[in-house]
Amino acid sequence: MELMPILVMLGLFALNVPIALAIAMAALSFFLTAGGLPISSFVQKMAASTESFPLLAVPFFIFAGTIMNHAGITRRLLGFADALVGHTVGGLAQANVVLSALMGGLSASANADAAMQAKMLGSEMVRRGYSSGFTAAVCTCSSVITPIIPPGIGLILYGFLSDVSVGRLFIAGIVPGMLITLSLMVVVRLRARSRDYKPTRERAATPRELGEAFVEALGALSIIAFILIGIRQGIFTPTEAGAMTVVYATLIGFFWHRELKLSAFPQIIRETVLATAVVMLIICAAGAFGFYMTWEQIPSRGADLLLGVTQNPLALLLLINVLLLAIGMLIEGTAALILLTPILVPAITQVGIDPLHFGIVMVVNLTVGGITPPVGTLMFTSCSILGVSVGEYMREAWPFFTMLFLVLLLLVLAPVLVTFLPDLLMGAV
Repeated sequence: MELMPILVMLGLFALNVPIALAIAMAALSFFLTAGGLPISSFVQKMAASTESFPLLAVPFFIFAGTIMNHAGITRRLLGFADALVGHTVGGLAQANVVLSALMGGLSASANADAAMQAKMLGSEMVRRGYSSGFTAAVCTCSSVITPIIPPGIGLILYGFLSDVSVGRLFIAGIVPGMLITLSLMVVVRLRARSRDYKPTRERAATPRELGEAFVEALGALSIIAFILIGIRQGIFTPTEAGAMTVVYATLIGFFWHRELKLSAFPQIIRETVLATAVVMLIICAAGAFGFYMTWEQIPSRGADLLLGVTQNPLALLLLINVLLLAIGMLIEGTAALILLTPILVPAITQVGIDPLHFGIVMVVNLTVGGITPPVGTLMFTSCSILGVSVGEYMREAWPFFTMLFLVLLLLVLAPVLVTFLPDLLMGAV
């Protein structure tokens, strides 16, 4: 009976019940069958999950990203990306990847990035002769970059659940994010050369053209520096950084770019509320489900089970990665992160694995799961917008999958790629 809620949740997932509802119903089944627990506790545990100061960063950064989209910031970033790589083979696809890296410091959401890329660049890529399957693959796989480069929502949630510094996680994501960007650009170049996809520019941008594009995008790029410098210097916490970024982006939209209008704010608020509600409903449901797991001592038993297989840190990390890849293909990444972090962190800390290193690896792993069938939300987002079948997408996406798996393996084998920058900027822990 103690595993019944887990079976209920998996059954509801199989029936394609929405993630938040499936987790909530599974948790409710525990409160209904457990003796001595009033049913009101179910509601109390759901509500208590929201009573956390760090979680305020989630709606703030979503709000900031929505403001930026309405302020013309995304379009200017695209112009800068095109100036950087538009002259290369497959220039528009390369600009797609670079734009995802630039958007990582702004939108904080892989789903938002995949939708934006597909809408903004997807149709233009197809019009210029790129196959629709390749276009969907580039839009989807490049969105993996966004949650890794600060201020990714996945990093905020992991830090909240594992008691790891969100500021250190933000800085730790920079190098892995750059590695993913460069690796995807290599794949794009190889595929574009074999397909003879043309550059968008006849020649490389001159220093003057590059400078003009940089100045145009400076308002957006300054936001990234604003976040990292503010956290690094202790001016504000990562949570406060979200609120400050909302103010900063609003000022840029009104006074620098002069494209943000007061009339746009009802739509901006509507989009923010809808995007935040999706994440927070999952967090509330997972809070009640987490109480069930704690009551039944599932995290500690899960850790003991993993440690019973191996206590070698590298072997354990590789085993966990295989499990995460499988789970990420079946469960939406945010839900999987919230459910699995309390189970896995006790296991990895017992064998001496750095929770900071594990957090980056976990977020990358589960985000990669979002681009693969059968439940890849990023995949379905891009494919639905572009009208591409999953089969056509898969035929074009496998080289990107291969490269992302290799980068993930590199991050597992070389923790220093994750830890050296936060240790350098914030001191070793």
